[in-house]
Order: sequence, then C-alpha cells, then structure tokens
Amino acid sequence: MPLRLVLSVAAGLCLWLAFPGHDLWWMAYVGVGALALATTGVGAGRGFLLGWVAGLAYFVPLLSWSGIFVGALPWLALAVLQALYVGGIGAVCGYLQRDGVRPLVVALAWVVGEFARSTTPFGGFPWGRIAFSQADAPLLAVASWLGTPGVTFVAALVGALGALAVERLLRVRSATASPRRWVAPVAASGALILLFGPLAIPRPTDGEPLQVLGVQGNVPEMSLEFNAQRRAVLDKHVSTTLQAAELVDGGQLPAPDVVFWPENASDIDPLRNADAAELIARSVDAVDAPLLVGAVLREPEDHVSNVSLLYLPGEGAVDRYVKQRPVPFAEYIPYRDFFRFFSDKVDLVARDFVGGEEPGVMTVPISDGQVVLGIAICFEVVVDELMRENVQQGAEVLFVPTNNATFGFTDESVQQLAASRVKAVELGRPVVHVSTVGISGLVLPDGSVHERTELFTQDIISGSVPRRTELTLATRLAGWPERVAVAGLAVAVLGTVVARRRG
Repeated sequence: MPLRLVLSVAAGLCLWLAFPGHDLWWMAYVGVGALALATTGVGAGRGFLLGWVAGLAYFVPLLSWSGIFVGALPWLALAVLQALYVGGIGAVCGYLQRDGVRPLVVALAWVVGEFARSTTPFGGFPWGRIAFSQADAPLLAVASWLGTPGVTFVAALVGALGALAVERLLRVRSATASPRRWVAPVAASGALILLFGPLAIPRPTDGEPLQVLGVQGNVPEMSLEFNAQRRAVLDKHVSTTLQAAELVDGGQLPAPDVVFWPENASDIDPLRNADAAELIARSVDAVDAPLLVGAVLREPEDHVSNVSLLYLPGEGAVDRYVKQRPVPFAEYIPYRDFFRFFSDKVDLVARDFVGGEEPGVMTVPISDGQVVLGIAICFEVVVDELMRENVQQGAEVLFVPTNNATFGFTDESVQQLAASRVKAVELGRPVVHVSTVGISGLVLPDGSVHERTELFTQDIISGSVPRRTELTLATRLAGWPERVAVAGLAVAVLGTVVARRRG
C-alpha cells in the first residue's frame, strides 16, 4: 500500500498538470494509467482510498482559485467532495481489476464517475473533467462525435492501455512471466492509434461570416469587493465601447454586426436605474449595432437575476436570457442556516440568485437579416445539456459572457476558455468568449482561439466568426454516450459479482 499510495498521489498530480496553466495535456494519460496500476488487485475498499487520495492530489491544486478571496475552507471542502468521486472510480477499478489492468473498465469508470460528479449534488460540478484538459491534444476532434464524455473516454482509454503495456512488460521481466508477450506492444499501438487517429476527423469552420466585437472593460480593483465597484465597472465598459465606436468610424475596425459585453458589466440594474440605462443607450447608439449586456436585475422580489439583455439602437432592451444554473455557494446558498455553522462567508451572498426557465436562444436582428445566438453565462459553459440545447434549438453562434474578477491571476480563466474550446468542437459552433477582466477570445469551431486577451486589461476583441447550422454527431447523440457508459459499467460489475459467487 505505501507504494500504491505514492503512485496515487502521482496520478492526481499528473491529472492537475494536464490542465491549462501547465498545459501538459499528455499528463492526463499518465495520471489515469498510474491510478489504474495503483488499484489493480486491491479490491473495492482499498481502491476507494487510493482513488480518494488521487482525487485530493488532483482537485486541491486544480481548484485553488476557488479560495483566492474567501479562504481555504470553501476551497478544501469543494476539493474533498470532488475527490470522493475519484474515490468511487478507484473502488470500481479495484474491484474489477483483480487480475490486471482492464482498459475498457478504467475508461468506462472515468466517464461514469465524471457523469455522477457533473450531476450531484445541487446539480453537480462539471468543472475539471479530463476532456477539458485536452483542448490542444490530437484527440480533441473526438468531441464532435462523442461529446465531452467521449473525449474523457478516449483519453482514459489511452492512459489505461499505456498502463496495461507497462504492466505486461513488468510481468515479462518477472519470474511469473506471461507467455502473452504480444499484449504490451498491441496495447501501446492501440493507445497511439486512439491518440492520433482523431486527427483525421474533420472540424469544418466554414459558414456565413458574422462580424463581432467583444468588450473587456476590466475592473478598477482586483478583489472580492467587485460588486462595490459596479458603477466604475459599468463606466469602463461604456468608455471601452465608445473607443471601439471611434475606431470603427475611423476605419480601423470593421463595423460589427453584434457587440458583446460580459457578465456583470452592469451590476446596476439598467431596467430600474435611469443613469445606467442612459449610459448603455449611449453605447448602443455609438456602435449602431445590437448590444448584449451582462447585467444583474433586482428581481424577483428579495432576489436577483443574472441576465444577458439585448439592446437595439433606438429601441432599448427588447429581450433577455436569465442564467438557468446559478452556482451553489457562489450565487445562492442552499441550506444557508446549516452552512453558516461552518463559515460566515455564506452571508457574502446577501441575496440569492434565481435561475431562469427558458433556454439561452436569442434571435438578433442584423443589417442583412437575423442571427440566432446561444447564450450560456459563465459556469454554464461546462453544463453539457444547456450548451447542447442551444444548438438543438437553432443557435448558429454561441456566446459565453463571464466574470473572472474574483479569481485574481489564477488558472480559472484559462481553464474556462479551454472548456469553451472543447464545446466549440463538440457542437460545431464558434464561441464568442468575453470576460469582464479576461481572458477573452473568439473560438472557432475547430477549437482554435483568435483575438485572445490578457488578464486584468482593458481590451477589445474584433473579428469574424462563421455562422453554422449543421449538427455534429455529438449533438445528435445528446446524452447517449454517458447512458451507454453507465450500462456498460453496470454489466461489468454485475457480471463480475455473478462470476465470483459461482466461483
């Protein structure tokens, strides 16, 4: 067990290093393989312990941004909870891998474990799935066929096949050498084919061009008191938009079809505050184009709503999208009285956000017709069903307005941009990713990023993105890859239980 525990810690650290900030995407395969080896032949109980240890080494550093201003307790509590799901993966692998590494079991376990983590509790926490470490990997194109779960499956299968090759090589050199010497080279070859084969999968980027302009207004101060700076933040987004309008008038930037402001650009309710409404109207008139404004509305009674408002020149606000999935413990506090026993930070959320009920699909009039946008606010970019629903309902271009001001100079922003890149490939749509403070960028349907900005800068992104209507196989399959994974793993577990009882 001591050696296995060391291997589990190494597995978790490798998974962390695969993510943006370190960008060693291939380390994800090493991490999965190391945990597969560590849990071979240990049974469910010790497998859970080894998986949980790996999960801690994975999520404690990966989610360190979540405690940057609120302290260690919320960060560590979240990391411990997420690690329990990796413990479940370890338990399954420990139970099913009695006689050696079983790559298909390992890959299925990771998909099912991430599915459980993405849906429970309080709607789940889909952040930090293996797929989101693979935005620069050769196998990214798998997302267009099998979605985010499919990328995780293939990445885990590559890692597990590598582990099988290592295991067989060690057996060949031992006194109990297996006569099946062909297993190691075949497993290694299979891993390479799975890794590089997806390069042949097409990732089309054609489509009628839409000229877009994103405004990253920045904030006057990097702190948790972002909301106390709300007028200054609004002023910065207005002034940046007016600068962009001057550049358009001077011919230095192309005239935009649509202009995008990020989440929290106007935390002063512009539907109830005349000053905020006047400032936004001035911005819309200056750019002479539809403007999507990230705002906080003081509604319904005693609550607030996180929204994207559509403003048209001369008409004002004509449509809205209300964020459907407010983030627990960040935008609302479940069981507030109970969790106050653990931390008084829960009262930093003075008013709970209320989720919307309508999909984020919005038809926006432009000079030569109209364009259908799909909107997912901030954290919603990692929620598979919300992003997919937008495309299924006709979205040609996706918009992710976000606010990273409260996470400082951490890896949270690049982790989120990587998620937008994976989703762009999965759904076959460009993503206009605009942050209050950065990192912003235009993500094409092949996952490439253009007009990328830096953190805590005042900036403008301007470019053309393709409008697309073709549905990827992943969009058509919807949630079936995860259902098949759950069924496959259930069959493996039940089959093993029956076989061992008979034996």
